[in-house]
Amino acid sequence: MSTLPHITVCDATLRDGSHAYSHQITLDQVRAYATASEAAGFSFLEVGHGNGLGASSLQVGESLVPEGEMLRAAKACLKNTKLSVHVIPGFATIKREIVNALENGVELFRIGCHCTEADVSQRHISYVRSAGHEAWGVLMMSHMAPADVLLEESKKMQSYGAQGIVLMDSAGAYFPKDVTEKIGLLAEKLEVPVGFHAHDNLGLSIANSLAALEAGAKIIDGTAKGFGAGAGNAPLELLAAVLKQRGYKNSLDLYKALDVAALATKLFAGSLPDSNDITIVSGLAGVFSGFAKPVQRAAKQLGVDPRDIFFELGRRQVVGGQEDLILEVADELARRTSTNPNFYPIS
Repeated sequence: MSTLPHITVCDATLRDGSHAYSHQITLDQVRAYATASEAAGFSFLEVGHGNGLGASSLQVGESLVPEGEMLRAAKACLKNTKLSVHVIPGFATIKREIVNALENGVELFRIGCHCTEADVSQRHISYVRSAGHEAWGVLMMSHMAPADVLLEESKKMQSYGAQGIVLMDSAGAYFPKDVTEKIGLLAEKLEVPVGFHAHDNLGLSIANSLAALEAGAKIIDGTAKGFGAGAGNAPLELLAAVLKQRGYKNSLDLYKALDVAALATKLFAGSLPDSNDITIVSGLAGVFSGFAKPVQRAAKQLGVDPRDIFFELGRRQVVGGQEDLILEVADELARRTSTNPNFYPIS
């Protein structure tokens, strides 16, 4: 019998995958996928716009389906799997988006912010907890801060009432040793469970997820077939296999988790992620994976190399929510190359 801890496995396919699908997921796709996720035994199913509640906009992409309808459709298909949402203060307000999500049956609110700005999560976490619901703190772009800073920010979220803390490798920039150091410190020092959300820009999502588990993480995220921003996330079907092979206790049915991946292949054909020059450079530059499409649009519009844009964004430490800087950077690169044909931004 396994002596390893029970692992909470979160399915973010219908949220992170929204990035890869230009936020055009349909209600039929929500219902079909949610039914399969429930059957597979995932602990939580995260649903909504790629940037979370209230994020549908011209700037970051408009959702095909209003979030209330999407949440209701998913909730109707769930019995044991709990419905969760991603919340970024600034996109989501308490009075509108969080209250509406509560009315639509959301059971877990994952309150996210940049990894050094936990203060902005206080009101949202506190409100959800005062309403009697579960809230976790999520530190995004966590590769940009050292372990001691992440611990300090995590302690703030814990003091606000967060019942779990998740580190997001939003750019797919982590190596296993980084995961071990940061997750290990949080797991040792915090009073709440710690989790990890991997991206696969450098092909390390499963290795990093395993490193997180071995360092003490009790929450792990993934998406079916890796369906997510940029190069995608840790594939749930592989996570299910690794958990079984390593002896971690969890609620998954392996075969049905594999079936979920097969269904995602059909539902989202043509939009499943793959590794390419853009996703690799995004990971190397440490830039949010969700920037891939707007970077490519700006590069085409202004006649510059999208890889150069990513490296310059990385140099400036641009983070999610600063999409308006992509066009500015592309314009500056176009001007520089027109006056200096030999200009190369990473030389």
